[in-house]
Amino acid sequence: MTTVRRESLAEKAAELLLARLREREWGIGEKLPGETTLAPQLGVGRSTVREAIRILAGRGVLVTRQGAGVFVVATEVPDTWDSVLARADIVAVIEARTAIEVEAAALAAERRTPADLENLRQALRERERHRADLDEHVQADSAFHRGITVAAHSAVLLELFDGFEPRSRDAMVRMLRLRGHHGDAADHGAHERIFAAIAARDGTASAALTRSHLNVLKAQLG
Repeated sequence: MTTVRRESLAEKAAELLLARLREREWGIGEKLPGETTLAPQLGVGRSTVREAIRILAGRGVLVTRQGAGVFVVATEVPDTWDSVLARADIVAVIEARTAIEVEAAALAAERRTPADLENLRQALRERERHRADLDEHVQADSAFHRGITVAAHSAVLLELFDGFEPRSRDAMVRMLRLRGHHGDAADHGAHERIFAAIAARDGTASAALTRSHLNVLKAQLG
């Protein structure tokens, strides 16, 4: 069973509870187990469980009935105006990333050096290592894409990437929280294929794969 090990324990406990709700471990209208049962299952204290329940209650997923317990009222977070705006903002960020990173991938395949390729290989390994923790995953993912831009040997593209990176990283964290999962095998496989195309000096494939990857992210926002 997955447990919570790092910071933002209440938020991560809420994510784990929501995942279990989506798997229909408890149906709509059913009562959740008590804090003393949930706490060891999630690997956190009872106070963290209470905060996680408050988070999901605020999102319209759970409701606390005085004297009766906590009940499931939804298995998905209902859309709010804030979440709609957040998705719209993230789409704009992904479109900007596409403008920068597709061209960078094509140029990297053409211009990369053996040192660039080794740096990308190491960045891909780091991305593989950090697939579990959200913040570390986004940081490692950003480092891999920056490595591609470095390998493009375009000072202007690199300046654009670096100037945009803080906004991009924040948007990616918010996107993955909205989506509810990250670091899956299909996503990492897409990055492995981009790396392979750059290693093979196939600029057409590396650009197409990068565009496809970013389009998938955009489509998943619904």
